[in-house]
Amino acid sequence: MSDSSLAPLPSADRPEAAARLRDALLAASFTADGLLELLGAPAYAALARSETVPALRATRGDTPLELLVRLFLLQQPVPRARVADVLPVEQCLESGWLTPAGDDEVAAAVDVRPYGGPGGEDWFIVSDLGCAVGGAGGIGSREECVVLGVGGASTTLAGITVRTPVAAALDLGTGSGIQALHAAQHATRVTATDLNPRALHITALTLALSGAPAADLAQGSLFEPVPRGTSYDLIVSNPPFVISPAARLTYRDGGMGGDDLCRSLVQGAGEWLNEGGFAQFLANWQHVEGEDWQDRLRSWVPRGCDAWIVQREVQDVTQYAELWLRDAGDHRGGRAEYQALYDAWLDEFEARKVRAVGFGWITLRRTDAAEPSVTVEEWPHPVEQPLGDTVRAHFERVDYLRANDDAALLAGHFRLASEVVQEQVGLPGAEDPEHVVLRQNRGMRRATKVDTVGAGFAGVCDGSLSAGRILDAIAQLVGEDPVSLRDRTPAQIRLLVEQGFLDPA
Repeated sequence: MSDSSLAPLPSADRPEAAARLRDALLAASFTADGLLELLGAPAYAALARSETVPALRATRGDTPLELLVRLFLLQQPVPRARVADVLPVEQCLESGWLTPAGDDEVAAAVDVRPYGGPGGEDWFIVSDLGCAVGGAGGIGSREECVVLGVGGASTTLAGITVRTPVAAALDLGTGSGIQALHAAQHATRVTATDLNPRALHITALTLALSGAPAADLAQGSLFEPVPRGTSYDLIVSNPPFVISPAARLTYRDGGMGGDDLCRSLVQGAGEWLNEGGFAQFLANWQHVEGEDWQDRLRSWVPRGCDAWIVQREVQDVTQYAELWLRDAGDHRGGRAEYQALYDAWLDEFEARKVRAVGFGWITLRRTDAAEPSVTVEEWPHPVEQPLGDTVRAHFERVDYLRANDDAALLAGHFRLASEVVQEQVGLPGAEDPEHVVLRQNRGMRRATKVDTVGAGFAGVCDGSLSAGRILDAIAQLVGEDPVSLRDRTPAQIRLLVEQGFLDPA
């Protein structure tokens, strides 16, 4: 593997240079908030789509912030004398953050993009020039070892990750170090691995420029570089999950047949987790003719782990091939070459009897339960990020339901979750609704049908009365046998708890 055709990177062994550069960037308000104020929402959003024209138009002045935007985000050469008023130019040139360009100008050696942390932190994500926006449609680069910056996939994974204090975290396939940067805020020790040595170098730059603790960096594929006997409380990975006919691009193509890389990653994670530890991944999976996709994913879950797998999107094989051909810029080449590559993708899918490809989230939790819980579902609807607390709460409810039979549920006390509303569906003017829907306005934003008893039960759950006493009161109100109501309602209570409408008090 070689990155000789890519630009040289700044030195990762000069922390003082990164610290001085960080101070200068912050002094000029080169932050996420500063960019939004300077550029305005439309131009700022356009940058996230790799569209630079609006930002160029918005930075035609001569303020320090405009200068830094043109230099680090838009990759425009700028006058050296002017930069010297804003940055420690000599140190930046010596350490490789800047390079000479033409007569008395300097240019950025890497893309540096402000990134706001979840607690208001001012971070910076380093990536290869022109590669600040990661993911499908963002790059169009054919360089094998190119390192991407922030994309929708990386922010999605950061948002769903459980953020509890842990001793040790592992970021597999770290790329530009986004997940390692997040993990460094709540993990005592962070290990970041990648098959691409250039990615490890850029991760070190991202952490240093963001003022975060350094991570332990190890080169290799999946769990290969991790010493045997090591275990973690958190494992995260935004792996090269694209199901492609050839491993052309390290940042996206896994180099294994079909969805084998994602399967291997998930199946192998269990042995590296401490009890109660989480492993969270983004993944693609095949929808194979004659096979249930949910059964396929259940077979990936390692022994001794609970799992929650959510399919967020499904594309047919033609849509999928076109998406990733555009990602590599193949649509910009000759028509014959493009058609040959497109054929190769479809040939691969046809040989494997793949009809569609799913995308989603996989969360594992190490457990000592005799019967681990595995939930595989499809949820293509809008959600509210961040979802880390929602994910953690899901597994807490799994523990509760596993430990409590129907009799215990009836003796239990519950509270209606926050921001749950009720909708009644029926014909206009009808005396009674056809059905009642409970809907969450937070987290997963689920909706579920309930009968009038279920709706009434949920509405009065404030933690003060046991479920059994509430049902007895409802039975008296509607004239139903209380024993019969107690017999048939626990299943509905269990569902409402499982989906997060009710919380055990």
